[in-house]
Amino acid sequence: MTYKDQQLSEEKVFKDPVHRYIHVKDQVIWDLIGTPEFQRLRRIKQLGTSYVTFHGAEHSRFNHSLGVYEIVRRILSNFEGKPFWNQEERLLCLCAALLHDLGHGPFSHSFEKVFKLDHEAFTRAIILGNTHVHHILQRVEQNFPQKVADVINKTYEDKLVISLISSQIDADRMDYLQRDAYYTGVSYGHFDMERILRVMRPTEDQLVIKDTGMHAVEDYIMSRYQMYWQVYFHPVTRSAEVILSKILHRSKYLFENNYTFKLNPIHFLSFFTEQVQLEEYLNLDESVVLYYFQMWKEEEDPILSDLCNRFINRQLFKYIEFNPNQQMVAWQELYSLFQEVGIDPSYYLVVDSSSDLPYDFYRPGEEEERLPIHLLTKKNELRELSRLSDIVESISGKKRTDNKLYFPLDFLEALPSGSKAKKRIFEILR
Repeated sequence: MTYKDQQLSEEKVFKDPVHRYIHVKDQVIWDLIGTPEFQRLRRIKQLGTSYVTFHGAEHSRFNHSLGVYEIVRRILSNFEGKPFWNQEERLLCLCAALLHDLGHGPFSHSFEKVFKLDHEAFTRAIILGNTHVHHILQRVEQNFPQKVADVINKTYEDKLVISLISSQIDADRMDYLQRDAYYTGVSYGHFDMERILRVMRPTEDQLVIKDTGMHAVEDYIMSRYQMYWQVYFHPVTRSAEVILSKILHRSKYLFENNYTFKLNPIHFLSFFTEQVQLEEYLNLDESVVLYYFQMWKEEEDPILSDLCNRFINRQLFKYIEFNPNQQMVAWQELYSLFQEVGIDPSYYLVVDSSSDLPYDFYRPGEEEERLPIHLLTKKNELRELSRLSDIVESISGKKRTDNKLYFPLDFLEALPSGSKAKKRIFEILR
């Protein structure tokens, strides 16, 4: 028996609060889970700084990756023997599902923005580089690592395979909505996944849903909509992200200006110089980052010290609704007033914008083209979801944006009571 077909002598199961059990029978999958690169995901939180808002949100990318694998495993068990499904692609789909988030760094998106990184590029680098994951995949067949990387990169020739983990109704979204809802304690992310899996069908290019399951898909779309605005874009979470981002910017600035750190930031050096090697990337996880933040509270630089203290001890910035396009004059005046009272606005006056497009139909040629969800009618015809659903049609193609202005209220309140600048600042922020 080849390594590709090798099965465990006894099925392994992970107990899971979302799916109850995650089943592993393939030797390849079991070996991948045991690699250092995959185990590292235990030390990367799924929701970044959301734990400062929702105290239960301590779950990891490891949890989520196993969950996506399990959903794909269940989908494929339903696809056996159905038209358009090639059973030879089974192991490829399972591996891509398991490894799709492998390249996420500490605090994920905030970290990426500051250091100009791309977690998807690092996912491919881990899969194709000199890693334990790569060596396991290569044992399946010589070009198997490239196939897995192509699926995750959305360039694989079989579009049906890609749609399993990357589409507007995929295993990735179905897991993170339910998992994030469970750990944050909210009800928004729950939907009838069992029904969706039962009515999901393979076609030549993508997953489709029988029209009898339309209402379950509507529920899924609305769950996603609510989760983004009630959880993912929560203003308190964004306050923590703002501070996190400013800590990283400040430490990079100090390094570039030859500041002498009490604790030499050796784990950050390649990130500061934007010359990150794969091994250095894998060695930096959230436990390491938090250790530096804890130590940097004692730095002599007052800005770095204050920001780290705020992040570690949850002394977050306050916020107000603020549209920079309509309130630019007020923004410029605030910026000058902050400088006047000795508060650096580069770090303490921040506009943060969040936006989301909950569902979209096909818009060829546009950035991030989205393949729509199709319903399979009783006449065996494909109809785009928003054509049949009034609920989905009402939000299709509608991008919603939210702007907040973040600032340290405690610093402003500590200004001298007779200060004209202080009075004017509060007039603007009122």
